[in-house]
Amino acid sequence: MSPISETAPVNRPLHIAVVVSGWPRLSESFALNELVALHNAGMLAKVFATKRGDFAETQPATASLDRYIHHLGEGTAEQQAAEVLRVLRGLRVDAVHGYFAHQPAAVARLAAAQLGVPFGFSVHAKDASKVEPDELAERARAAACVIACNADVARQLHSVGADPILVPHGVDLGSFTPQPRHPDGRVELLAVGRLVPKKGFDVLIDAVRRLDFDWRLRIVGDGPLLLQLHDAARANADADRIEFLGARTHAQLPELYHDADIVAVPSVIDAHGDRDGLPNVVLEAMACGLAIVGSDVAAIPTAIEHRVTGLLVDPGDVYGLANALNELAKDADLRATLGTAARAAAESRFGLIACTDRFLSILEAAYA
Repeated sequence: MSPISETAPVNRPLHIAVVVSGWPRLSESFALNELVALHNAGMLAKVFATKRGDFAETQPATASLDRYIHHLGEGTAEQQAAEVLRVLRGLRVDAVHGYFAHQPAAVARLAAAQLGVPFGFSVHAKDASKVEPDELAERARAAACVIACNADVARQLHSVGADPILVPHGVDLGSFTPQPRHPDGRVELLAVGRLVPKKGFDVLIDAVRRLDFDWRLRIVGDGPLLLQLHDAARANADADRIEFLGARTHAQLPELYHDADIVAVPSVIDAHGDRDGLPNVVLEAMACGLAIVGSDVAAIPTAIEHRVTGLLVDPGDVYGLANALNELAKDADLRATLGTAARAAAESRFGLIACTDRFLSILEAAYA
């Protein structure tokens, strides 16, 4: 892959077809944000989903893209690429971008080759591990651009000889803002994420048993571990203090952050090697100026600097997590200091407008 100049001139808006994985996904607001940015810039030709997503509840902005979405039939990358070509017949397309490294990137590459246009792909977390290293390296060499959304996945790409461009997803600094808290003596703990093993919510439920202050834990999200986590909570002597709120849309989250004192991000590497990249919750909590306790794993330490913008603990360390929560609960000044620094870091490094502008400029330069 040749080096890209982000200032390469573009005489007209490019028309880019994007291949995503499941669509829509309530938990993948980052994909929605970047696709909306492409749409707003007049650069979105079509969005192809390689499989169905979550239709029970969607992010509010999802509807703005409905006319662009086409769900591909089940099949191989070759079969899905052939369907992409049929749908795009007669439309102007200047490039095809795969939004994940596995099937979406494979489909994008095959379709782009038939169209005679360049292709590239984005990489986020687990998707990199779904592709054999040799195949991932060869795919990256053929791409006009490879975008990594966090430093952890960028390291994975470098390890196979790829040369990714790092572009964080960013957070909406206008929607997620610091708000004054009026504590009533109880410390409000918040955790947000899908109820899957890599989020480490079982560790968090075990840790809160060891807290020695008045607390309430609210867990936002849905997923396959719901019943298991409910059982773990019921086994806790303080089960009445743990609330499962279910999934929430992006628009509903700011109010929940505003009610929180501390946000816990207890991510782990699961039994299959899956792990977070840089979870949305980290950037959202930072933008809200909240104290965060996060696991020192994956790309979380690239945003949470220990004792500067939050506290870091070893993944899976129940006692370390409990100790960090106890420390923050008893030190309001420390919470405020960390929260202020976290907001400043979000503003300087992770603003949504700046991040999506960089994403668009890289695609323009790569595909011009």
